[in-house]
Amino acid sequence: MAGPVLCWQRSAWMWARRTRPLVPGVSRLHVSSRLLSKEHYKVLVLGGGSGGITMSSRMKRKVGAENVAVVEPSEMHYYQPLWTLVGAGAKKVQISGRPTASVVPSGVTWIKSPVQEIDPDRNTVRTGDGKQISYQYLIVALGLQLHYEKIKGLPEAFKYPGIGSNYSLQTVNKTWEALQNFKEGNALFSFPNTPVKCAGAPQKIMYLSDAYLRKTGKRSKANIIYNTSLPVLFGVKKYADCLWEIVKNRDLQVNLRHELVEVRADRREAVFTKLDSPGETVVYEYEMLHVTPPMGPPEVLKGNPLADQAGWLDVDKDVLQHKRYPNVFGIGDCTNVPTSKTAAAVAAQSAVLDRTISRVMRDILPDKKYDGYTSCPLVTSYNTVILAEFDYNGQPLETFPIDQGKESRIMYHMKANLMPHLYWHGLLKGLWGGPGPYRKIMHLGMK
Repeated sequence: MAGPVLCWQRSAWMWARRTRPLVPGVSRLHVSSRLLSKEHYKVLVLGGGSGGITMSSRMKRKVGAENVAVVEPSEMHYYQPLWTLVGAGAKKVQISGRPTASVVPSGVTWIKSPVQEIDPDRNTVRTGDGKQISYQYLIVALGLQLHYEKIKGLPEAFKYPGIGSNYSLQTVNKTWEALQNFKEGNALFSFPNTPVKCAGAPQKIMYLSDAYLRKTGKRSKANIIYNTSLPVLFGVKKYADCLWEIVKNRDLQVNLRHELVEVRADRREAVFTKLDSPGETVVYEYEMLHVTPPMGPPEVLKGNPLADQAGWLDVDKDVLQHKRYPNVFGIGDCTNVPTSKTAAAVAAQSAVLDRTISRVMRDILPDKKYDGYTSCPLVTSYNTVILAEFDYNGQPLETFPIDQGKESRIMYHMKANLMPHLYWHGLLKGLWGGPGPYRKIMHLGMK
């Protein structure tokens, strides 16, 4: 046994000696921590969501399955973009999930435990069961956390009828129940004063609820109200203009800069604060309430050297490499890249990150840049979608040679039927890196 260990030590020492920080002011890479750990992997992936699984697949092809491990406590993996349709009764929640064991790449080690602590100075991670793991390269894909508890009265209010949320497995069917049981009164939809994943989802369910109530003959008895903390309906003007037209034509009420702060479920009341009038609140009675919870970074990142002041993983927005630890990389919702947190963003990021890691492993500066591409299929009815695609600058970055600012039946079928297939068989297999190459073909190389 001494031979292989000494050989590894010598190789590690030579590797560490020749490796240099790829940007000024970052920490050196340290690899000696393996000697103190029970397990060591060349690539350790934290998180088994969309970003973690796709990068596990890509790293398996790059360094071999035996050299890759993914840390994820959940037994089930869910395609969460489908929950918008589940909450409106268009899909069943059961088809959105598959066992985690079926999506972890074959041969890759699945460590079924939460991440308890990350020590980037020693290149180690400690899991919830006390296991210490060392790594040569670390990919952080921990997603974000939902904070229903930051709204007074939640989550206990979900025990009452008339309230649901498409953002969690436990509450998405409650949205559909509330919609089916609606009789008359206010149907309320909220958007929190925090970063969120899939920022279009809070209003998608509003449009679907409007369509359902029209179909069932209840729309004339409903006041549909969307209260958002944002100063705009949508962050990209082209799509916002189209959505405002829909709001006007369908007699929907939108109140900007309104944040949900309390739910009084026993009285069916929701309390909102007016963000531009400090201290002023307004109380709405509701027959139906859809809650989008406040969200934040994973607890394990808060106060960690890997995080920025707000607790998000602090990566270079172009190459997705950590700003201070060159052997640490990030993907998806847990990062501080200034773009919308979506599965489409994860796909585009995965292609860039794959190349970044390849070059770092060869001690070469990363060259491929992530342009902030993200996508939000804005479901506006049971058969139409506005497919919003844009970059870091909020400029449309559309794939198809048509005006995607208009409602489209084809785009709805792509959202409802094609994208789930692409997710399970393309993205999670590390084979789908976003529509960038196809966009160039569609636009004859002009985009």
